[in-house]
Amino acid sequence: MSRTPLFFLLLCLFSFPLFSLAQNQTALNNDRLQRAYTALQALKHSITSDPKNFTMNWCGPDVCNYRGVYCTAAPDLPCHQTVAGLDLNHASLAGSLPEELGLLSDLALFHLNSNYFNGSLPNSFNSSLKYLHEIDISNNKLSGPFPSQLLCIPNLKYLDIRYNMFCGEIPSQLFDRDFDAIFINNNHFEFSLPDTLGNSKVSVLVLANNKISGCIPKSIMNMRHTLNQLILLNSNITSCIPPEIGNLDQLTVFDISFNEIEGTLPESIGNMKNLEQLDVAHNNLRGDIPEVICELPNLKNFTYSYNYFCGEPGRCFDIKRIDDRENCITGRPDQRPHDECMAFLYRPPVYCDSDGCIAPAPPSPPPPSHGY
Repeated sequence: MSRTPLFFLLLCLFSFPLFSLAQNQTALNNDRLQRAYTALQALKHSITSDPKNFTMNWCGPDVCNYRGVYCTAAPDLPCHQTVAGLDLNHASLAGSLPEELGLLSDLALFHLNSNYFNGSLPNSFNSSLKYLHEIDISNNKLSGPFPSQLLCIPNLKYLDIRYNMFCGEIPSQLFDRDFDAIFINNNHFEFSLPDTLGNSKVSVLVLANNKISGCIPKSIMNMRHTLNQLILLNSNITSCIPPEIGNLDQLTVFDISFNEIEGTLPESIGNMKNLEQLDVAHNNLRGDIPEVICELPNLKNFTYSYNYFCGEPGRCFDIKRIDDRENCITGRPDQRPHDECMAFLYRPPVYCDSDGCIAPAPPSPPPPSHGY
Protein backbone atom coordinates (compact mmCIF):
# COMPACT_ATOMS: atom_id res chain seq x y z
CA MET A 1 0.00 0.00 0.00
CA SER A 2 1.38 3.44 -0.87
CA ARG A 3 1.93 5.97 1.88
CA THR A 4 -0.77 8.39 0.75
CA PRO A 5 -3.75 5.99 1.03
CA LEU A 6 -2.34 4.65 4.29
CA PHE A 7 -2.10 8.17 5.64
CA PHE A 8 -5.77 8.88 4.86
CA LEU A 9 -6.83 5.52 6.27
CA LEU A 10 -5.04 6.21 9.57
CA LEU A 11 -6.41 9.74 9.61
CA CYS A 12 -9.94 8.41 9.26
CA LEU A 13 -9.48 5.73 11.89
CA PHE A 14 -7.91 7.96 14.52
CA SER A 15 -10.07 10.98 13.87
CA PHE A 16 -13.36 9.06 13.82
CA PRO A 17 -14.30 9.92 17.43
CA LEU A 18 -13.75 13.59 16.61
CA PHE A 19 -15.37 13.56 13.16
CA SER A 20 -18.21 11.06 13.57
CA LEU A 21 -19.99 10.89 10.22
CA ALA A 22 -23.36 10.54 11.88
CA GLN A 23 -23.09 13.14 14.66
CA ASN A 24 -20.22 15.60 14.76
CA GLN A 25 -19.56 16.93 11.27
CA THR A 26 -21.19 20.27 10.50
CA ALA A 27 -20.44 23.40 8.54
CA LEU A 28 -18.31 24.50 11.50
CA ASN A 29 -15.67 21.77 11.14
CA ASN A 30 -16.05 20.51 7.53
CA ASP A 31 -15.19 22.66 4.52
CA ARG A 32 -17.53 20.73 2.20
CA LEU A 33 -20.45 21.17 4.56
CA GLN A 34 -19.53 24.85 4.87
CA ARG A 35 -19.87 25.22 1.09
CA ALA A 36 -23.13 23.25 1.22
CA TYR A 37 -24.37 25.61 3.95
CA THR A 38 -23.66 28.59 1.69
CA ALA A 39 -25.49 26.92 -1.23
CA LEU A 40 -28.52 25.85 0.77
CA GLN A 41 -28.91 29.20 2.52
CA ALA A 42 -28.75 30.92 -0.87
CA LEU A 43 -31.49 28.58 -2.10
CA LYS A 44 -33.60 29.24 0.99
CA HIS A 45 -33.32 32.98 0.47
CA SER A 46 -34.31 32.56 -3.19
CA ILE A 47 -37.55 30.79 -2.23
CA THR A 48 -40.51 33.14 -2.29
CA SER A 49 -43.19 30.68 -1.17
CA ASP A 50 -42.96 27.63 1.09
CA PRO A 51 -46.58 26.73 1.97
CA LYS A 52 -45.62 23.36 3.48
CA ASN A 53 -42.80 24.84 5.60
CA PHE A 54 -40.47 22.39 3.89
CA THR A 55 -37.35 24.45 4.64
CA MET A 56 -38.40 25.47 8.15
CA ASN A 57 -35.50 23.54 9.75
CA TRP A 58 -32.89 24.89 7.30
CA CYS A 59 -31.15 26.81 10.07
CA GLY A 60 -27.75 26.41 11.66
CA PRO A 61 -24.60 24.56 10.60
CA ASP A 62 -25.95 20.99 10.74
CA VAL A 63 -26.90 20.88 7.05
CA CYS A 64 -27.12 17.08 7.03
CA ASN A 65 -30.15 17.41 9.28
CA TYR A 66 -31.98 19.74 6.88
CA ARG A 67 -35.16 18.28 5.45
CA GLY A 68 -34.59 16.92 1.95
CA VAL A 69 -30.78 16.97 2.30
CA TYR A 70 -28.90 13.67 2.27
CA CYS A 71 -25.29 13.26 3.31
CA THR A 72 -22.78 10.46 2.95
CA ALA A 73 -19.04 9.89 2.97
CA ALA A 74 -17.19 11.98 0.40
CA PRO A 75 -16.19 9.80 -2.56
CA ASP A 76 -12.60 11.03 -2.56
CA LEU A 77 -12.17 11.33 1.23
CA PRO A 78 -14.38 8.77 2.97
CA CYS A 79 -13.78 10.09 6.47
CA HIS A 80 -15.43 13.38 5.55
CA GLN A 81 -19.17 13.82 5.20
CA THR A 82 -20.65 15.65 2.25
CA VAL A 83 -24.04 16.48 0.71
CA ALA A 84 -24.79 13.84 -1.92
CA GLY A 85 -28.50 14.33 -2.49
CA LEU A 86 -31.08 17.11 -2.55
CA ASP A 87 -34.69 15.95 -2.82
CA LEU A 88 -37.32 18.69 -2.84
CA ASN A 89 -39.92 16.75 -4.83
CA HIS A 90 -43.54 17.82 -4.31
CA ALA A 91 -42.62 20.52 -1.81
CA SER A 92 -44.72 23.20 -3.61
CA LEU A 93 -41.82 25.64 -3.39
CA ALA A 94 -41.71 28.78 -5.52
CA GLY A 95 -38.72 30.93 -6.33
CA SER A 96 -35.56 30.77 -8.40
CA LEU A 97 -32.40 28.67 -8.41
CA PRO A 98 -29.25 30.55 -7.32
CA GLU A 99 -25.81 30.09 -8.83
CA GLU A 100 -24.50 29.04 -5.40
CA LEU A 101 -26.06 25.60 -5.95
CA GLY A 102 -22.92 24.81 -7.94
CA LEU A 103 -21.07 24.70 -4.59
CA LEU A 104 -22.70 21.30 -4.00
CA SER A 105 -19.79 19.74 -5.87
CA ASP A 106 -20.35 16.20 -4.50
CA LEU A 107 -24.02 16.10 -5.44
CA ALA A 108 -25.17 12.81 -7.02
CA LEU A 109 -28.94 13.37 -7.05
CA PHE A 110 -30.83 16.62 -7.61
CA HIS A 111 -34.61 16.22 -7.47
CA LEU A 112 -36.87 19.25 -7.80
CA ASN A 113 -39.97 17.60 -9.26
CA SER A 114 -43.37 19.31 -8.92
CA ASN A 115 -42.62 22.76 -7.59
CA TYR A 116 -43.02 26.29 -8.94
CA PHE A 117 -39.44 27.36 -9.57
CA ASN A 118 -39.03 29.83 -12.41
CA GLY A 119 -36.18 31.40 -14.32
CA SER A 120 -33.33 29.35 -15.74
CA LEU A 121 -31.09 26.61 -14.48
CA PRO A 122 -27.87 27.96 -12.92
CA ASN A 123 -24.84 28.03 -15.19
CA SER A 124 -22.90 26.57 -12.27
CA PHE A 125 -24.58 23.22 -13.02
CA ASN A 126 -21.67 22.22 -15.22
CA SER A 127 -18.62 19.98 -15.29
CA SER A 128 -17.75 20.91 -11.70
CA LEU A 129 -20.60 18.60 -10.60
CA LYS A 130 -18.56 15.56 -11.54
CA TYR A 131 -20.58 13.10 -9.45
CA LEU A 132 -24.06 14.21 -10.51
CA HIS A 133 -25.91 11.16 -11.82
CA GLU A 134 -29.58 12.20 -11.81
CA ILE A 135 -31.26 15.53 -12.34
CA ASP A 136 -35.04 15.84 -12.19
CA ILE A 137 -36.35 19.40 -12.46
CA SER A 138 -39.62 18.37 -14.10
CA ASN A 139 -42.98 20.00 -13.55
CA ASN A 140 -41.81 23.51 -12.70
CA LYS A 141 -41.94 26.87 -14.50
CA LEU A 142 -38.35 26.96 -15.67
CA SER A 143 -37.75 28.71 -18.97
CA GLY A 144 -35.14 29.82 -21.46
CA PRO A 145 -33.19 27.76 -24.00
CA PHE A 146 -32.20 24.15 -23.47
CA PRO A 147 -29.78 24.12 -20.49
CA SER A 148 -26.74 23.06 -22.50
CA GLN A 149 -24.48 23.31 -19.47
CA LEU A 150 -25.93 19.98 -18.36
CA LEU A 151 -24.20 18.31 -21.31
CA CYS A 152 -20.87 19.11 -19.65
CA ILE A 153 -21.63 17.07 -16.52
CA PRO A 154 -19.46 13.99 -17.04
CA ASN A 155 -21.43 11.31 -15.17
CA LEU A 156 -25.00 12.46 -15.75
CA LYS A 157 -27.18 9.50 -16.80
CA TYR A 158 -30.77 10.55 -16.06
CA LEU A 159 -32.04 13.84 -17.50
CA ASP A 160 -35.61 14.92 -16.74
CA ILE A 161 -36.64 18.49 -17.63
CA ARG A 162 -40.19 17.74 -18.81
CA TYR A 163 -43.22 19.91 -18.05
CA ASN A 164 -41.43 23.25 -18.05
CA MET A 165 -41.32 26.19 -20.44
CA PHE A 166 -37.94 25.66 -22.09
CA CYS A 167 -37.91 26.70 -25.73
CA GLY A 168 -35.82 26.85 -28.87
CA GLU A 169 -33.71 24.15 -30.45
CA ILE A 170 -32.25 21.00 -28.95
CA PRO A 171 -28.47 20.68 -29.37
CA SER A 172 -27.55 17.66 -31.46
CA GLN A 173 -24.88 16.84 -28.86
CA LEU A 174 -27.68 15.71 -26.54
CA PHE A 175 -27.71 12.38 -28.34
CA ASP A 176 -23.94 11.99 -28.23
CA ARG A 177 -23.92 11.86 -24.44
CA ASP A 178 -24.04 8.55 -22.59
CA PHE A 179 -27.47 9.05 -21.01
CA ASP A 180 -29.73 6.23 -19.90
CA ALA A 181 -32.97 8.23 -19.97
CA ILE A 182 -33.99 11.53 -21.55
CA PHE A 183 -37.31 13.24 -20.76
CA ILE A 184 -37.74 16.62 -22.46
CA ASN A 185 -41.45 16.33 -23.23
CA ASN A 186 -44.06 19.04 -22.63
CA ASN A 187 -41.88 22.05 -23.23
CA HIS A 188 -41.83 24.54 -26.12
CA PHE A 189 -38.88 23.15 -28.04
CA GLU A 190 -38.84 23.46 -31.82
CA PHE A 191 -36.30 21.25 -33.54
CA SER A 192 -35.70 18.53 -36.07
CA LEU A 193 -34.39 15.10 -35.19
CA PRO A 194 -30.68 15.08 -36.08
CA ASP A 195 -28.76 12.18 -37.56
CA THR A 196 -26.92 12.00 -34.24
CA LEU A 197 -30.11 10.54 -32.77
CA GLY A 198 -28.75 7.10 -33.60
CA ASN A 199 -25.68 7.73 -31.43
CA SER A 200 -27.77 7.71 -28.28
CA LYS A 201 -27.59 4.75 -25.89
CA VAL A 202 -30.73 5.66 -23.91
CA SER A 203 -33.26 3.08 -22.83
CA VAL A 204 -36.06 5.67 -22.57
CA LEU A 205 -36.52 8.62 -24.93
CA VAL A 206 -39.55 10.88 -24.44
CA LEU A 207 -39.81 13.90 -26.77
CA ALA A 208 -43.61 14.26 -26.80
CA ASN A 209 -45.58 17.49 -26.90
CA ASN A 210 -42.94 19.62 -28.57
CA LYS A 211 -42.66 20.76 -32.20
CA ILE A 212 -40.49 18.38 -34.19
CA SER A 213 -40.02 19.12 -37.87
CA GLY A 214 -38.51 16.98 -40.57
CA CYS A 215 -38.22 13.22 -40.64
CA ILE A 216 -37.38 10.38 -38.33
CA PRO A 217 -33.76 9.68 -39.32
CA LYS A 218 -32.77 6.22 -40.45
CA SER A 219 -29.97 6.31 -37.90
CA ILE A 220 -32.61 5.44 -35.29
CA MET A 221 -31.89 1.80 -36.11
CA ASN A 222 -28.55 2.18 -34.32
CA MET A 223 -30.43 2.45 -31.02
CA ARG A 224 -31.61 -1.14 -31.29
CA HIS A 225 -29.40 -2.52 -28.51
CA THR A 226 -30.65 -0.22 -25.73
CA LEU A 227 -33.91 1.56 -26.57
CA ASN A 228 -36.94 0.24 -24.64
CA GLN A 229 -39.39 3.13 -24.85
CA LEU A 230 -39.85 5.73 -27.60
CA ILE A 231 -42.55 8.36 -27.04
CA LEU A 232 -43.09 10.92 -29.83
CA LEU A 233 -46.79 11.69 -29.46
CA ASN A 234 -48.22 15.10 -30.38
CA SER A 235 -44.93 16.38 -31.75
CA ASN A 236 -46.00 17.86 -35.09
CA ILE A 237 -44.08 15.18 -37.02
CA THR A 238 -44.97 15.20 -40.73
CA SER A 239 -43.25 12.26 -42.37
CA CYS A 240 -43.53 8.54 -42.96
CA ILE A 241 -42.43 5.85 -40.54
CA PRO A 242 -39.10 4.61 -41.87
CA PRO A 243 -38.90 0.83 -42.26
CA GLU A 244 -35.66 0.94 -40.25
CA ILE A 245 -37.85 1.38 -37.16
CA GLY A 246 -38.31 -2.40 -37.19
CA ASN A 247 -34.69 -2.85 -36.12
CA LEU A 248 -35.60 -1.64 -32.63
CA ASP A 249 -36.22 -5.16 -31.40
CA GLN A 250 -35.75 -4.24 -27.71
CA LEU A 251 -38.58 -1.71 -27.84
CA THR A 252 -41.51 -2.35 -25.49
CA VAL A 253 -43.41 0.95 -25.93
CA PHE A 254 -43.73 2.90 -29.20
CA ASP A 255 -46.10 5.88 -29.26
CA ILE A 256 -46.21 8.13 -32.31
CA SER A 257 -49.86 9.15 -32.00
CA PHE A 258 -51.33 12.63 -32.65
CA ASN A 259 -48.95 13.58 -35.44
CA GLU A 260 -49.23 13.96 -39.23
CA ILE A 261 -47.69 10.61 -40.14
CA GLU A 262 -48.39 9.61 -43.74
CA GLY A 263 -48.09 6.45 -45.78
CA THR A 264 -48.56 2.91 -44.55
CA LEU A 265 -47.58 1.05 -41.42
CA PRO A 266 -44.24 -0.70 -42.11
CA GLU A 267 -44.32 -4.48 -41.96
CA SER A 268 -40.89 -4.28 -40.32
CA ILE A 269 -42.64 -3.41 -37.05
CA GLY A 270 -43.39 -7.12 -36.98
CA ASN A 271 -39.73 -7.62 -36.03
CA MET A 272 -40.23 -5.90 -32.68
CA LYS A 273 -40.67 -9.12 -30.70
CA ASN A 274 -40.63 -7.33 -27.32
CA LEU A 275 -43.22 -4.71 -28.22
CA GLU A 276 -46.05 -4.48 -25.66
CA GLN A 277 -47.72 -1.15 -26.51
CA LEU A 278 -48.07 0.35 -29.97
CA ASP A 279 -50.00 3.58 -30.53
CA VAL A 280 -50.22 5.14 -34.00
CA ALA A 281 -53.63 6.79 -33.51
CA HIS A 282 -54.61 10.21 -34.90
CA ASN A 283 -52.44 10.23 -38.00
CA ASN A 284 -53.00 9.92 -41.77
CA LEU A 285 -52.00 6.28 -42.19
CA ARG A 286 -53.69 4.23 -44.90
CA GLY A 287 -53.70 0.71 -46.31
CA ASP A 288 -54.05 -2.49 -44.30
CA ILE A 289 -52.69 -3.36 -40.89
CA PRO A 290 -49.86 -5.85 -41.54
CA GLU A 291 -50.72 -9.24 -40.07
CA VAL A 292 -47.18 -9.71 -38.73
CA ILE A 293 -47.74 -6.83 -36.32
CA CYS A 294 -50.81 -8.47 -34.82
CA GLU A 295 -48.80 -11.69 -34.44
CA LEU A 296 -46.24 -10.07 -32.15
CA PRO A 297 -46.02 -12.36 -29.10
CA ASN A 298 -45.96 -9.66 -26.40
CA LEU A 299 -48.26 -7.05 -27.91
CA LYS A 300 -51.00 -6.25 -25.36
CA ASN A 301 -52.23 -2.83 -26.48
CA PHE A 302 -52.52 -1.77 -30.13
CA THR A 303 -54.19 1.56 -30.86
CA TYR A 304 -54.63 2.62 -34.48
CA SER A 305 -57.83 4.65 -34.30
CA TYR A 306 -58.41 7.91 -36.21
CA ASN A 307 -56.51 6.97 -39.34
CA TYR A 308 -57.65 5.77 -42.77
CA PHE A 309 -56.85 2.07 -42.61
CA CYS A 310 -58.99 -0.08 -44.90
CA GLY A 311 -58.37 -3.53 -43.49
CA GLU A 312 -57.24 -5.40 -40.42
CA PRO A 313 -56.46 -9.14 -40.17
CA GLY A 314 -58.45 -11.33 -37.81
CA ARG A 315 -55.33 -11.93 -35.72
CA CYS A 316 -55.64 -8.38 -34.39
CA PHE A 317 -58.69 -9.39 -32.37
CA ASP A 318 -56.53 -11.79 -30.35
CA ILE A 319 -54.68 -8.82 -28.83
CA LYS A 320 -55.87 -7.98 -25.32
CA ARG A 321 -56.77 -4.40 -26.22
CA ILE A 322 -57.17 -2.84 -29.66
CA ASP A 323 -58.79 0.39 -30.76
CA ASP A 324 -59.70 0.58 -34.45
CA ARG A 325 -62.34 3.32 -34.32
CA GLU A 326 -62.62 6.07 -36.95
CA ASN A 327 -60.92 4.28 -39.80
CA CYS A 328 -62.34 3.03 -43.09
CA ILE A 329 -62.63 -0.67 -42.25
CA THR A 330 -65.68 -2.30 -43.78
CA GLY A 331 -67.85 -4.15 -41.30
CA ARG A 332 -66.36 -2.61 -38.16
CA PRO A 333 -68.38 -0.26 -35.90
CA ASP A 334 -67.60 3.39 -35.29
CA GLN A 335 -65.82 4.03 -38.58
CA ARG A 336 -65.51 7.24 -40.57
CA PRO A 337 -68.33 8.18 -42.94
CA HIS A 338 -68.01 6.58 -46.37
CA ASP A 339 -67.70 9.93 -48.15
CA GLU A 340 -64.85 11.01 -45.88
CA CYS A 341 -62.99 7.78 -46.55
CA MET A 342 -63.45 8.07 -50.30
CA ALA A 343 -62.27 11.68 -50.32
CA PHE A 344 -59.07 10.71 -48.52
CA LEU A 345 -58.37 7.46 -50.32
CA TYR A 346 -58.75 9.06 -53.75
CA ARG A 347 -56.20 11.73 -52.97
CA PRO A 348 -52.90 11.23 -54.74
CA PRO A 349 -50.82 8.97 -52.50
CA VAL A 350 -48.06 10.61 -50.52
CA TYR A 351 -44.59 9.68 -51.71
CA CYS A 352 -41.94 8.96 -49.09
CA ASP A 353 -38.29 8.88 -50.11
CA SER A 354 -35.73 6.40 -48.83
CA ASP A 355 -35.22 8.51 -45.70
CA GLY A 356 -38.92 8.39 -44.81
CA CYS A 357 -39.37 12.05 -45.70
CA ILE A 358 -42.35 13.28 -47.68
CA ALA A 359 -41.08 14.28 -51.11
CA PRO A 360 -42.41 14.97 -54.59
CA ALA A 361 -43.20 11.79 -56.45
CA PRO A 362 -40.53 10.85 -58.96
CA PRO A 363 -41.47 11.56 -62.59
CA SER A 364 -43.05 8.75 -64.52
CA PRO A 365 -40.69 7.01 -66.92
CA PRO A 366 -41.04 8.15 -70.52
CA PRO A 367 -42.99 5.88 -72.82
CA PRO A 368 -40.85 3.45 -74.81
CA SER A 369 -39.77 4.75 -78.16
CA HIS A 370 -40.50 2.76 -81.33
CA GLY A 371 -38.02 2.89 -84.14
CA TYR A 372 -39.20 2.68 -87.74
